[in-house]
Amino acid sequence: MSDITVILNCFRRPEYLEEQIEAIRSQSVKPAEIWLWINHHPDNESFDFEKLSVDKIVKSSHNFKFHGRFALANLVKTNYVVLFDDDTIPGSEWFKNCVNTMDELGPCILGGVGVRLEGPSYRPHTRIGWSHPNESIEQVDLAGHCWFFPSNVMRVFWNATLSLDNCEDMQLSYAAHMVGLKTYVPPHPKEKTDMWSSTKGHVGEDSKASSKGANGSDHSFYMERDACVNQYLNNGWKLVKDAN
Repeated sequence: MSDITVILNCFRRPEYLEEQIEAIRSQSVKPAEIWLWINHHPDNESFDFEKLSVDKIVKSSHNFKFHGRFALANLVKTNYVVLFDDDTIPGSEWFKNCVNTMDELGPCILGGVGVRLEGPSYRPHTRIGWSHPNESIEQVDLAGHCWFFPSNVMRVFWNATLSLDNCEDMQLSYAAHMVGLKTYVPPHPKEKTDMWSSTKGHVGEDSKASSKGANGSDHSFYMERDACVNQYLNNGWKLVKDAN
């Protein structure tokens, strides 16, 4: 029996759910269940969620932004949980790639796009993953777009909350870091996109992206992220660049 629960998130892109679910059902390493968290937004009100091939649906009357799906992750019974952004459609070997990476490294946080920070702010930074393919496993400070990690990490996740409006990716990596778990991006070989976390990255480049101001100004979005980086560093977070 599979030891993986997948949690999807829907906000303003319900039109991609069927393709995303099909990609997850087609993984060479199958998940035990697929759950769907739905944040309230007019863009998804008329969508028929009942037609989807998922095992559980949780529909919120409020937009809990990035953290609602992480609240749902507290309820999984499998040893591993995978969370996806609504713009992330994986290659068929992505789960196998993550399992192989964790078999090699031990418990850790794995993500689809990793970020290496350069100082006490979110930008500038270096990105690694489907957007900037990596041939081998790379350690990063935080990761996003999708996450694959031991479900028991949720025991410490909420202790690290600085904001419920932003920085969930940072919060996960910081919380894990403080209990000795590092964050990595599995290989994304240029010629083997079936191993990638996201095969259609352009989906997230539309005007609905939070980083492009969909939930307010992009300036305030990045200011919030700068503040979280600074606070986590003050709390003891060590960046990859300072590890040696």
